[in-house]
Amino acid sequence: MSAFEPVTYEDAGTSLNGHVARPEGQPRAAVLVFPTIMNPTPAVEAKAWELAEAGYLAMIADFYGKTPSSFDDARVCASEIRETPEQYRQRLRVSLRALVSLKGASELPVLIIGFCMGGQAALELAREGAPVEAVVSFHGLLNTDMPAEPGRVSARILVCHGDADPMVPRQQVLKFWEEMDHAGADWHFHSYAGVKHGFTNPAPNDNPATDYDASADRQSWAAMLSLFDEVLED
Repeated sequence: MSAFEPVTYEDAGTSLNGHVARPEGQPRAAVLVFPTIMNPTPAVEAKAWELAEAGYLAMIADFYGKTPSSFDDARVCASEIRETPEQYRQRLRVSLRALVSLKGASELPVLIIGFCMGGQAALELAREGAPVEAVVSFHGLLNTDMPAEPGRVSARILVCHGDADPMVPRQQVLKFWEEMDHAGADWHFHSYAGVKHGFTNPAPNDNPATDYDASADRQSWAAMLSLFDEVLED
């Protein structure tokens, strides 16, 4: 595994640091990777390299400009950037602009994925009609303060969700389905029975809401790659 290529960008005076993984040869597409509430973690970094190995130019976005010292610290950082819906989306937009500004990225199709809070971030950009081919959420939060408006969503959407995720209860799932139908979005929703939050992260932790699930991890990643193949072939 090679070292990440660093990229610095800025939002509202905050310096942000992206991590770029490049494939060998010409990339198929550019992928923006939104990390978890903890910002880039080894699990998210490994996923970026998997994308590079599959032929994609991947950039892990930076939510805060720093690494939280703990989960409580991360919650404070997240609340600061999500103080208003527009402030939150602005932070996400600058990350997307940083990706397309990378060397060799300007002419590539663009895709977005995200994990946990990053899944919510990916869906927020889809909701406002970001000009990307597809958006994929892995165990992401589905709630929003700015629901998608009819005709606004242009990206194909895939949500990979653990049905036993206590952070995203069934009521939130149903509300999301209704929102996507109302918006006229092209969406797929994969729900894995008995699977909790954070199912793509094999690192042990003491949070009872999260648990790694190897099957859901494999199946959701395969579903993402299949969707990417489909949208890039159109």
